[in-house]
Amino acid sequence: MSAGSRATPVESLPSLVWRCASFDDLSARELHGIHRARQRVFVVEQGCAFLDADAADELARHLTGLAAGGQEPLAYARLLPPGAKYEDASIGRVLTAFSVRGLGLGRQLMQRALSLVASTWPGAAVRISAQSRLEPFYASFGFAPVGDRYLEDGIDHTEMVLSAEATAAF
Repeated sequence: MSAGSRATPVESLPSLVWRCASFDDLSARELHGIHRARQRVFVVEQGCAFLDADAADELARHLTGLAAGGQEPLAYARLLPPGAKYEDASIGRVLTAFSVRGLGLGRQLMQRALSLVASTWPGAAVRISAQSRLEPFYASFGFAPVGDRYLEDGIDHTEMVLSAEATAAF
């Protein structure tokens, strides 16, 4: 596939190697790949100027999905323990690479992330700051909006919560 082209649903999703690691367990190469993927999506594609590599990275578990031999994740999510960002656990910096969007990888990523939250922090609800256009996607996992929409980095967001009981089902 050429640079800048996008996968179509008829193309098969590449086989991924999934890894969830604490900040201290990431190699410098892994962290560099994570930051490149996040910058590619949140800064370059979405045109947001913000401090992506923040202090929360050190508190997080980092879930990556890499193609064999890949150095930049095709899927990524940052999982934060209760009390780090919200009273609840949280999942953020959720992304899939442009080249594999629309193939169901985002759904796989969220299922894995929710399962990891349920096993790592049993009894925790999950709170997210979702881009408002993605509310239906997150609602399909059981997340419900709380509060009004708000602007974050120039993009409409909605705070959403998945109850502890619903999280436990993952």
